[in-house]
Amino acid sequence: MWIEVLMTEEIIGHGTWYDKTAAGIEERERKLNRNLSLIRTEMGLGASGLPHIGSFGDAARAFAVTLALRERGFKSELIAFSDDKDGLRKVPAGFPKTLTKYLGYPVTSIPDPFKCHGSFGEHMSSLLLDALDKCNVEYRFVSAKKAYEQGLFNEEIRTILVKATQVGKIVMEEVGQERYREILPYFPICSNCGRIYTTTAHKFVEKEGKILYVCDGMEIRGKWLKGCGHRGEVDYRKGEGKLSWKSEFAIRWKALDIRFEAYGKDIEDSVRINDRICKEVLRYDPPLHARYEMFLDKSGRKISKSSGNVFTPQVWLRYGSPQSLVLLMLKRFVGTRELSVVDIPRYMREFDELEDVYFGKREVDDKKELAKLTGLYKYCWWLNPPAKPSIHVAYNMLAYLVKVAPEGKEVEYVTEKLRGYGYKLEELQTSSLKKRVGYVTNWNEDFAEIRETTLELNVDERKAIKELLESLHQDIDTETIQSAIFDIARKYNIRPKDFFKTLYTILLGTLKGPRLGPYIIAMGKQNVLEALTRALKAKPEP
Repeated sequence: MWIEVLMTEEIIGHGTWYDKTAAGIEERERKLNRNLSLIRTEMGLGASGLPHIGSFGDAARAFAVTLALRERGFKSELIAFSDDKDGLRKVPAGFPKTLTKYLGYPVTSIPDPFKCHGSFGEHMSSLLLDALDKCNVEYRFVSAKKAYEQGLFNEEIRTILVKATQVGKIVMEEVGQERYREILPYFPICSNCGRIYTTTAHKFVEKEGKILYVCDGMEIRGKWLKGCGHRGEVDYRKGEGKLSWKSEFAIRWKALDIRFEAYGKDIEDSVRINDRICKEVLRYDPPLHARYEMFLDKSGRKISKSSGNVFTPQVWLRYGSPQSLVLLMLKRFVGTRELSVVDIPRYMREFDELEDVYFGKREVDDKKELAKLTGLYKYCWWLNPPAKPSIHVAYNMLAYLVKVAPEGKEVEYVTEKLRGYGYKLEELQTSSLKKRVGYVTNWNEDFAEIRETTLELNVDERKAIKELLESLHQDIDTETIQSAIFDIARKYNIRPKDFFKTLYTILLGTLKGPRLGPYIIAMGKQNVLEALTRALKAKPEP
């Protein structure tokens, strides 16, 4: 069942979508007359490649719904299900080409090329779990490999195999694929060569729990990977294979009693097929779903492990806080979004602005909008917000200060400068400043320059900035710079207040900041000259 009503701007504008989703789950479960002593949500964890930013989004959104259910008085938990019994179809970009010999093998039977985990699959799963832990997402981890081997799905697998003809009919009706009208929706692990996707299951011997197969080969990206030709049998009760995706979601939902799972539009067909199999074959009402769009890179390509443009949660957490990453996932559910590393400072700023709303430092007149924003802030902290706000320093300003700070004395230098800009002593003693210095230090180490906010500048603003550039080339002090900004603004019929806003936006990404004269000297006149020059050349983003 889909909940498209939750994915409209109108509904989202009246409250957080996860609160609405939790209400929808409760209403549906009561109508189905199901046990409400424990309501489980689920997210899938791909183990065949590097976990990308969208994989983290699955977990963050599902956990937000879990918390919303708890807020409604229910016991709820998030299941993080690792597809670590899947076969390797492609060597991920940046990984040793020696892994090519393991194509078709279950990822948990492939050695870890980094030699720090028991298998390739365990290594991949650990990366996303590490990000979840750093962002304080609570979950119960379930390994597909262990679930199959421990017999967790045995009853559901038997039903699928007995009713394979019905399953094949559903697949054909939904996507026009006739493959599963001819073979079983099950991949045995070949007892001869160890591969899984090269096998074709053609007969189920129910009394013995055996599946007969032939290892004939598999197609990978338009090329045929030849099987070993072995004909054999496996016992599904011992985890000697796995169901295809065309029915595997369904057995998970029933066996684990899952009530909610979001999914990306790229697997919409699989979800639709599994919904029908779950209801019509397994006689279990599938979980409530919410479909979301995918993240795209700046070239418009989907961010994924298969396309080689992976943007991992670890990359984000190197330059930004856990809360800014959670904000990225929870602030919006509908529509595709282009994303890259250079967006991280913007989300850090947005989180600061959200915090100002929550603590009453920024007024929002619309009560519904205020409720939505304060609710969003609470969920970014998983409903355990701090008693007081953290220090708010523009990312760009902090990055420039760190850039010119004496090596090894970054925190002390930044603290001194911020105190001179009017920040209170108690604000500067918080651990949040040290964390922020760490983020921007990483940024400065990895990127040659800081990306300024691009603006649509009119003729007079461009002339004013060019004249300011000429002034900065001269040997002038802080007060002279401050006065020059006022004089130049008036010369080109620009209100000084507006000119300052333009400069703050370009240099800091905010509408206000410290006195520009002292700040320009602190960040280095050459850095300012380069930043303003880039601003004149840059084209504003649409």
